Amino acid sequence: MTAVTRGDDRVRAAFDAVQREDFLPSAERRYAADDRPLPIGPSQTNSQPSSVRTMLELLVVRAGDTVLDVGSGSGWTTALLGHLVGPEGRVVGVEVVERLAVWGRSNVEAYGMGWVSVQQADPDVLGLPSQAPFDRILVSAESRTLPAELVDQLTPEGRMVVPVHGRLSVVQRHRDREPVVRQVGHYRFVPLRRSERA
Repeated sequence: MTAVTRGDDRVRAAFDAVQREDFLPSAERRYAADDRPLPIGPSQTNSQPSSVRTMLELLVVRAGDTVLDVGSGSGWTTALLGHLVGPEGRVVGVEVVERLAVWGRSNVEAYGMGWVSVQQADPDVLGLPSQAPFDRILVSAESRTLPAELVDQLTPEGRMVVPVHGRLSVVQRHRDREPVVRQVGHYRFVPLRRSERA
């Protein structure tokens, strides 16, 4: 069995363990199985499951990793990451919209993962530099350019997946050389609002 297959299996297990419907408004729960974004608030969505699956597979999250989830929304991706890292790891979700941050925190807490937390993002700070570095960073909002502030919050061998200008960018840091960036597919996400710094 290849490493990629094992990674796919781990992501599949996370999807089985963390139900999307638990992170949707009541009116949207009947659509939880649909492979499309679903609204969770003004200009905010719970991302398309196939896109989330691809992002998690590209992120290659390991048990015990420390992970930052930028734009955590209703907490679904944060909980999925929590399942992937397990109790030896740590996941922090940050969300700029206060109402969503409170709701997302409640949704995650219902899953009883004490190693996972959600907090409201500082509108003047991108990411969570006060708690860096992170082994992995997932960004669920689209940036126009590669956010250097987040690259700087990775460990020397860390990895980030972030939508940039319609493409998924996979950023791999290396201790003694510049990060390697590769782009995958074409995707649409809500914008990473630079004025609000999710």
